[in-house]
Amino acid sequence: MTSSIDRTTTVANQESDATFDLKAYLKQQQVQVEAALDQSIAVIYPEKIYEAMRYSLMAGGKRLRPILCLASCELMGGTAEMAMPTACAMEMIHTMSLIHDDLPAMDNDDYRRGKLTNHKVYGEDVAILAGDGLLAYAFEFIAAQTRQVPPERVLQVIAKLGRAVGAAGLVGGQIVDLDCEGKSNVSLETLNFIHRHKTGALLEASVLCGAILAGADEADLQRLSRYAQNIGLAFQIIDDVLDITATQEELGKTAGKDLQAQKVTYPSIWGIEESKRQADQLIAEAKAELAPFGAAGQPLMALADYITARKN
Repeated sequence: MTSSIDRTTTVANQESDATFDLKAYLKQQQVQVEAALDQSIAVIYPEKIYEAMRYSLMAGGKRLRPILCLASCELMGGTAEMAMPTACAMEMIHTMSLIHDDLPAMDNDDYRRGKLTNHKVYGEDVAILAGDGLLAYAFEFIAAQTRQVPPERVLQVIAKLGRAVGAAGLVGGQIVDLDCEGKSNVSLETLNFIHRHKTGALLEASVLCGAILAGADEADLQRLSRYAQNIGLAFQIIDDVLDITATQEELGKTAGKDLQAQKVTYPSIWGIEESKRQADQLIAEAKAELAPFGAAGQPLMALADYITARKN
């Protein structure tokens, strides 16, 4: 087991947080992730379903979840090779959630990542199946492709990811979100529940699964869990703000959807400026959890700052 004190890490010699080059780091990690995702799914018979899966999986995006997974694994002394199958699985599941979220029965959106949504290209029936295919394949990919990791850790990752995406996580958050649509009396507590599950659960799983693969101890996992929960909520707060302040071109999807759907959001409760302040506070608390890791925590520190600085 890797302790929080005795740890070998590939990023131990990084420069101070002030000079950490996040742009270069993101570019390097995105190149690795894109290559791995591209190789993960081939187009075979029946071609239509694989093409639909690839259409959304390879449509770009920040690749934040796989990058968080790789960063936490490396923080705990693991390698990108150990974590890459799980990192890809995170993006497959995230992509599934976007495909299904965009369906007419859910958010009924026409654009995602600057392109037509999956159901607009392939039809609702194929889009549902493409999401189902990505979800199932994500777990197969972890089990079949993970190398140089003890089997019990891989099982732990599969269990944690299954919980994050199911009724105890993403699905649970989505159902409460649907129930609250059009209601003006949604409490802050309910809003937090929605987004800690709908958005936060998969972000948290991304961070924790990378650390588990590397053999992190319980104390480190608790610290990283608090980090991930804070950045997950901050991510959603900024998402709500951007839905009001950004253009469709900047977002890559339809702007103003929350207002149109009469959704209660953080800005509708707090206003835009207070929402930004709350997000900044969550990021500060997240970064504080990384203090014991010293210089090794710089990638995760910088990724936390990126959450509130992003424009889409």
